[in-house]
Amino acid sequence: MEYTLMHQNISVAHIEIDEETGSISKIIEIYYQEHMPVGTVCTIHNEIKIQRAALNHWWTGRSIPASRNGIRKALEEIDMYDTTLLLTRCLGLSLSDHYWIKPFGSNMKWEDVNFFTNSFSEDIGNVLFGAPKKEVGFDYSSPDNTSDGDLRKRWKIINGKRCLVKEGTNPYCQQPFNEVIAVKIMERLGIVNVPYTIMWENSQPYSVCEDFVTPETELVSAWRMVQLRPKANHENVYMHFVNICVESGVPDIIASLDRMIVLDYIIANEDRHMNNFGLLRNAQTLEWIGFAPIFDSGTSLGYNTATQNLLVYEPICKPFKKSHYEQLSLVSDYSWIDFASLDGIEDEIHELLLGENVEKYIDEQRRNAIITGISERIENLKKIAKTHLQKNFNSLENDVLEDIATEYSGETEL
Repeated sequence: MEYTLMHQNISVAHIEIDEETGSISKIIEIYYQEHMPVGTVCTIHNEIKIQRAALNHWWTGRSIPASRNGIRKALEEIDMYDTTLLLTRCLGLSLSDHYWIKPFGSNMKWEDVNFFTNSFSEDIGNVLFGAPKKEVGFDYSSPDNTSDGDLRKRWKIINGKRCLVKEGTNPYCQQPFNEVIAVKIMERLGIVNVPYTIMWENSQPYSVCEDFVTPETELVSAWRMVQLRPKANHENVYMHFVNICVESGVPDIIASLDRMIVLDYIIANEDRHMNNFGLLRNAQTLEWIGFAPIFDSGTSLGYNTATQNLLVYEPICKPFKKSHYEQLSLVSDYSWIDFASLDGIEDEIHELLLGENVEKYIDEQRRNAIITGISERIENLKKIAKTHLQKNFNSLENDVLEDIATEYSGETEL
């Protein structure tokens, strides 16, 4: 079936989508190259190229990943075999950007269909969280069809705000608490972040955050940015991303990365892959606003590590180096860190992890180990900051070679 790829009300391209697979089978015509999705127009040897494979990778990448917890059961419930098939059911609409598709020749307008200002169905979200498909009037129009990540999640309108609700994984269900801990640390350090809170439902903890993308802005992942051109042989992963941002006119990129790298060390983040950090831009003018507020920090603090191993395990590291110590060598400046602002953070975390509901998942031994680990890393960071000597940013040693999200083993059930 033929569609027009839209960016708000701008017609970007005339495409054909295979209804059997949900993938883009043909680019019939490009109308507005500048508004093509970032990374689908690539510069190779000073020649601008638009490839169907790149556009299709962007399109299918909008769908729920096959590794999402509980997705197989959800697909069976709605009688589908692939999450990509859900994209056309919601016109490809998202709460992260302003792209969508409309049937070719249709008079649909962005104002009438977007999820930022219009309501949406909770039917898909209910199925994703284990509910049966309702027999009458099932509505596929939902941003849940275009939500990324492996944890089970859903969008809800809460008090008029578009909010993302996300669960943790058994046995500790620690990710929601980690999100809040990361926010507490970032607030003390003055790092721009997406605020998270804990919501309890049927004795199960969920993290909740408001959508930080607005009707005027959109999120462009770091992964999309590094598709703008191939990585040069002399560039490591870090400098490839930094150089592209500088070439594109993104402000303050190095200072922003410094803050993300420091946070990820303190919380021992294991999954800061290039699809869970990125940039904000104005959706109409395409002007870069800057680094997006830091979000999605739950896969940290030994979230799935046995309690007895929390203080001895070595967390994996992403997105630039394979170890957090190596990644800290990329930090250009530590002078912005007010270590005194972190005084008492242990007590604040202790209070968060107290309570009968929490202790079903995180007992006293685990709580103390989490807090001790954070304290030790803060002390180590103080020593590193005192002796900081800027190393070669462009070292290729211990680079991350394949940037992919952590896959969670098994399927958790509500």
